[in-house]
Amino acid sequence: MDEVNVYDDEWTDGTEEPGFRNRERPLGETLGAQKLGGTVYLIEPGERICPYHWHCGEEEWLLVLEGSVTVRTPDGERELVRGAVAAFPIGPGGAHDVRCSGSEAARVLMMSTLSDPEICVYPDSEKVGASAGFLRADGVRTRLLNREADNLHYFDGERGQ
Repeated sequence: MDEVNVYDDEWTDGTEEPGFRNRERPLGETLGAQKLGGTVYLIEPGERICPYHWHCGEEEWLLVLEGSVTVRTPDGERELVRGAVAAFPIGPGGAHDVRCSGSEAARVLMMSTLSDPEICVYPDSEKVGASAGFLRADGVRTRLLNREADNLHYFDGERGQ
């Protein structure tokens, strides 16, 4: 059995995008998980984990480990503190983003079911993302982001007989 301590400061990734600065540590692969995913995030004050979004196939849970965060959902914003757990179901009703609302960094654990392929909708920017575990020839996971207005016509690039 593999184990991980969510309070260790072993960060493997993160983002420096303005408004989204954080450190992260994905846990699923380390633990050998196949159907559940989890990532520990250390979110700087005023920063968010990711844009406001909802999933078509993955349900997510949030557990606040340290600090305080503000969670935005279709019902508005709500502050959550250490020990609080929230669930984000599949579909528009589960839309959310998570922002550090305290004066010190917040540590949270985001857990989810894994769906492959997956569709994710970003209402604020009107984007839709699709991802699949199928790898391209260069070994990178297939991922597309688009806006409906930018879609190609169904027969674009296709040739009839």
